[in-house]
Amino acid sequence: MSSEQTPVAPETAGPRPRRLTYAAALAALEGLALVVGGVWMLVEGLAGDPDDRQSAVTGGVTLIVLALLPLLAARGLLGRRSWSRGPAVITQIMALPVAYNLLQADSVAIPAGIALAVVAVAALILLINPSTTQALGIRGPGRAQDGEQ
Repeated sequence: MSSEQTPVAPETAGPRPRRLTYAAALAALEGLALVVGGVWMLVEGLAGDPDDRQSAVTGGVTLIVLALLPLLAARGLLGRRSWSRGPAVITQIMALPVAYNLLQADSVAIPAGIALAVVAVAALILLINPSTTQALGIRGPGRAQDGEQ
């Protein structure tokens, strides 16, 4: 094993673009919201008096496990890993139907639906931005490895 470090690719040299940092922050925010919701469901399912204890516990565990996707994507985005954009985009695409369902409710869920929709759309815009793509070292279709078209 050599003591040399792997050189940084030219696309990823320099400071991380703010758009990439903001996209990572939004993904992390969504992941943390899922963790909080999952823990809340678990606590309610175990300590409270839910209609169906098994469904509450299952839902809580599911939300906590689902939180791993945006949290890992956020960490990858901060580390400028090209693989991280896919999970981050998938998270935003999955959030849009959830936001739509929240907007259809006649309750206090409407503001949550608005907030989720705004975060998902903003994150998608940040993730497909050319500076984000370049910072992650993602090349467009048909581009050669050396950057030629």
